[in-house]
Amino acid sequence: MSLDLRDRIRDVPDFPTAGVVFKDLMPLIADPEYFAETIRRLAEWARPRQPELVLGAEARGFIFGAALAYELGAGFIAARKPGKLPRETVEASYDLEYGTDSLQLHRDAVQSGSRVIVIDDVLATGGTASAKVELVEDLNGVVAGVLFVLELTFLNGRDRLQGYDVHSLIQY
Repeated sequence: MSLDLRDRIRDVPDFPTAGVVFKDLMPLIADPEYFAETIRRLAEWARPRQPELVLGAEARGFIFGAALAYELGAGFIAARKPGKLPRETVEASYDLEYGTDSLQLHRDAVQSGSRVIVIDDVLATGGTASAKVELVEDLNGVVAGVLFVLELTFLNGRDRLQGYDVHSLIQY
């Protein structure tokens, strides 16, 4: 019997702002059986795309991205908030469903032509994901796929990722 990953996703109403129902994946990460199954399913999709690198953004993108990179035998690169990386960076700004933000990547994080899987926990409006795609392409990397644990389909985030190979394990 296959695990239903939804069993370990908790709804948190009115977070981070009133009217938003936050999908909390921390119970999924905390359960060793469910977390292992999540990484297995992510790797099953990513492996045929032959990535050399996995790119995740803080904070949950680090958790899923590092575990996925390990499972694939790929390297992991971290997109961070401005001012957190010690060397020369490239930056991309994006809109969130409740504000704006930016991400940075070390300028030497992606070698030209490297195949990169961009991963995050949730696809909502697509702003964070499109910023990560922009960072990879600014460094002449190849976006081999854009991967999510969970997708909030009603926010139409996929629309911002047209032309890319996009996959999510769970849709709401």
